Amino acid sequence: MIDRSPARKVFRVVNAVFLVAMALLCLLPMYHVLCLSFSKSTAVLAGKVTLWPVEFTTKSYEYIMGKEAYWRAMGMSFLRIALGVPVSMLCIILAAYPLSKTKKEFPAQPALIWFFLFTMLFSGGMIPAYMVVRNTGLINSIWALILPCAMNTYDTLLLMNFFKAIPSDIEESARIDGASQLRILFQIYVPLSLPAMATLAVFIVVGHWNSWFDGMLYMNSESKYPLQTYLQASLATNNNVRLMTKQLAMQRNAISDRTLRSAEIFIAAVPVLLIYPFLQRYFISGMTLGGVKE
Repeated sequence: MIDRSPARKVFRVVNAVFLVAMALLCLLPMYHVLCLSFSKSTAVLAGKVTLWPVEFTTKSYEYIMGKEAYWRAMGMSFLRIALGVPVSMLCIILAAYPLSKTKKEFPAQPALIWFFLFTMLFSGGMIPAYMVVRNTGLINSIWALILPCAMNTYDTLLLMNFFKAIPSDIEESARIDGASQLRILFQIYVPLSLPAMATLAVFIVVGHWNSWFDGMLYMNSESKYPLQTYLQASLATNNNVRLMTKQLAMQRNAISDRTLRSAEIFIAAVPVLLIYPFLQRYFISGMTLGGVKE
């Protein structure tokens, strides 16, 4: 029965207003960055830009569109995602499936779960991680950005719980028909777990897209920086203005280092913002079902 009392209605209104206010507060910084990117540098330096662009201009975006280094870095990020998502998903699936079994079916299951949980509490550290990557010959390679983070314990446990929620009768029927473990995994468990897979894919994509430190650590050449590492280096060294051509230097009343930064940051955020609307349905159901235990 739905509670339609006045107190309940007031709570719903207050709750809706609060959630909308929180959403607007989260969007405000990004909106401010967008306004800065479309404003003239003189207005930005004077502090006139708040909730709308002042002296609207697209010069910053025109300059970025012509920067080869920016698009090369974005291409590296897309390549990282294109390789990283399948590798991570394969590793997570292969780890989550045996962990979802009972102790009777897989005696080492409890020990392995504790082993995975231990890695969430402690890490080997930055220097040992760098030494492993260097000794395996991955320095300055795209695989240095993929293999060290291919396995995520939280994602594995999430998928493990999802696998546990799948009725065991389905697997038993497949075994009677002579199906192997790999066939059961990839033809039964994986198709039934698409909502959880989509959720994990979003996590992995966002993680790879936002990661910048590993690019700084493992890439010796700036030409191989992913986008976030390129932006971090750009913001740290203030090299945008120094890389302007003479023609752009004559237009500094319309473009500046700050407007360029704002435009770069906004463009970098757009791909991630476009992912959620298409995967929202899977994201919500995957998070809910992934927490259900048998």
